[in-house]
Amino acid sequence: MAKNDRLRDAAVKIGTAAGRMDRKAHQTAQKAAKAGAVARDELRLLSKQVEALKNQLNKSAKRLQSALK
Repeated sequence: MAKNDRLRDAAVKIGTAAGRMDRKAHQTAQKAAKAGAVARDELRLLSKQVEALKNQLNKSAKRLQSALK
């Protein structure tokens, strides 16, 4: 009986360690997914700002060209 108890104790320890590792990996994956979503949103906002600046530069260039004529 003592042999079975030791085997069961070892199996419990292994299972506990595996469960902790699985939980930690899942949490890390969730954090990475959230960070990716935030980065994607920031990139979208930056793209909009760049487009707005590009349009503004085009308008300024047209005004400057017509002023120089």
